[in-house]
Amino acid sequence: MTIGLWLGEATRELREVDIPSAKLDAEIILAHTLKKPRTYLHAHHEEPLDARCEDIANARIDLRKDRVPVAYIIGHKEFYGHRFVVSTATLIPRPESEEIIALLDTISSKNERLQLTEPPRLVDIGTGSGCLGITAKLEYPAYSVTLIDTSKQALVVAQKNARILSAKVDILESNLLSAYPFSPDVVLANLPYVDESWDQSPETSHEPNMALYANKQGLDLIEKCFLQLESRMQPGTYAIFEADPRQWESIVATAASHGFSVQKKLRFAVLFVKD
Repeated sequence: MTIGLWLGEATRELREVDIPSAKLDAEIILAHTLKKPRTYLHAHHEEPLDARCEDIANARIDLRKDRVPVAYIIGHKEFYGHRFVVSTATLIPRPESEEIIALLDTISSKNERLQLTEPPRLVDIGTGSGCLGITAKLEYPAYSVTLIDTSKQALVVAQKNARILSAKVDILESNLLSAYPFSPDVVLANLPYVDESWDQSPETSHEPNMALYANKQGLDLIEKCFLQLESRMQPGTYAIFEADPRQWESIVATAASHGFSVQKKLRFAVLFVKD
């Protein structure tokens, strides 16, 4: 079996189970198995596959046919130009979450209302793999960053990513901000916000439910978080939340009831300022 023949067969098998990214997934899986870049595959279609590598790649394709996400199969996912280790204890970083990092630039580039401590304290609530808080630290080193999660297993992954990426951050097991001893200046909150009645791709069945779903039409933890932030944050400090666009009307109303107003809104993320 050559590389080209294997890719053709694997792509066909993935298409038969309605995986739209069949060709790309097959290439990623084989490149990872061979420890080569995808460009290597394109230049070596006639190269024979080692039998052991073929067996490993076939087993990985079987996992993908069962709709296991590629990131879990290969053990990592790219986010904001960095590679993050992931496991089934963490959500897979998603492109829409990069909007949260984009909104950090709004905080850092202005404004006269900014009343931050020195160094400013940033907390990433529900950190999972740590992709948001670690990226924030890499992009804005002046922040003192704490990664918070209720899952010990997720925090192990976040700690590993911080070490690999040389990001000096603190790790804290906590239910929202309950164990955090300071008043934060910036909060990043990508909390579970999916309602169980929504249509979901088969891949999400392999991700941790506690990191995806929330009660009250997906708003339960977001509402609880704003309740904590009301008494914990000072005027002129910031909170950036991710949610589904259909939830923003309710979330903005909740934020207003706890003393927060919208500073900037993107599709999946909104920057709030404490009034």
